[in-house]
Amino acid sequence: MSKVKMIFMSLFTLLLLAGCGTNQVTQTNPTPEPGSAEQDKVQVVTTYSILYDIVKNIGGDRVEIHSLAPIGSNPHEYDPLPEDVQKTTDADAVFYNGLNLEAGNSWFEKLMVTAGKSGEDAPVFRLSEGVQPKYLTTKGKEGEEDPHAWLDIQNGIKYTENARNALVKVDPEHAKVYQKNAEDYIQQLKQLHQSAVDQFHQIPKEKRYLITSEGAFKYFCAAYDFEAGYIWEINSENQGTPQQVLEVVQLIKSKQVPVLFVETSVDPRSMEMVSKETGVPIGGVLFTDSLGKPGEGGETYLKMMESNIHVIRDQLQNQ
Repeated sequence: MSKVKMIFMSLFTLLLLAGCGTNQVTQTNPTPEPGSAEQDKVQVVTTYSILYDIVKNIGGDRVEIHSLAPIGSNPHEYDPLPEDVQKTTDADAVFYNGLNLEAGNSWFEKLMVTAGKSGEDAPVFRLSEGVQPKYLTTKGKEGEEDPHAWLDIQNGIKYTENARNALVKVDPEHAKVYQKNAEDYIQQLKQLHQSAVDQFHQIPKEKRYLITSEGAFKYFCAAYDFEAGYIWEINSENQGTPQQVLEVVQLIKSKQVPVLFVETSVDPRSMEMVSKETGVPIGGVLFTDSLGKPGEGGETYLKMMESNIHVIRDQLQNQ
């Protein structure tokens, strides 16, 4: 075998292995073969795992979904892979959160241009359409939208309605399927929202203080009558600076906060430092920017929200 051919084969093997690794963590499927049953499905791309699950619940067997940011990763910042570009180029529909989530380094905007999905008529859908945005307050970021709207289950219902409407638009022949799936899913979301309201109402008002690493719970706290505190406001900024730690330590002491929480998608060391400084325990782990990995208990949007509700309720009731 010639030296050139050997180099070519080595490169091909590396690319193949990289592609296999990507499929394991990004909830994707191989590109369907022409004429296959998979090719008849609506080809969908979502920017991260929570949107993947919502769209999957509405699309069911009619959709084939590739999710970009891997489970457990930070969708604020993402570097699309060649496979992502190809999947997005071929997609019948692309779903993103908006509200400043995919704005880090303008990665989503650049991907849409590269994939030919940047025109006004492109099948690109913002699932947070219709959500009343909340805004950041960090110096230099005032007025920027906080993206974490899905942590209020009522907004999750809006996401569902938007996903249903988009799928009906791109695949009108199966409109009844999407409408029925959405109806069933919305009913489950409404029940979980009411359950959260009922459970949190049992916690004394003075205990309803939610301290997390990232300030991702503005929408959640507004929906379920909590006060929010955090070390940093959004994951795209510097995390756990001495000034940020000092400020949240002072807040915890002044409010006599009984318990702290850390998120699955962040490094826990900053919150561990805060816990050490205040003597207040870390009571549990919450899901924010991502679904849970298999076995973590938050593998779907419903399950991650149910887990958050139970962890917060149990910890605050027991303090």
